[in-house]
Amino acid sequence: MAKININRDKCKGCLICISFCPKGIIVLDENLNRKGIKPVKVKENEECLGCAMCAVMCPDCCIEVYK
Repeated sequence: MAKININRDKCKGCLICISFCPKGIIVLDENLNRKGIKPVKVKENEECLGCAMCAVMCPDCCIEVYK
């Protein structure tokens, strides 16, 4: 199973990663980051395919996918 690591403080909440996730496991977080922006997070108890499309599409390189 792959693991997604999101740097919450670098995330600007552009939501591009959400639209490219084939399983829809990335969602907008309700809690604010240090910049006062709602970053994205991974849904709990969901399995990542490891395709890394979210990481490739992130303009700020906030996402890392580990297989």
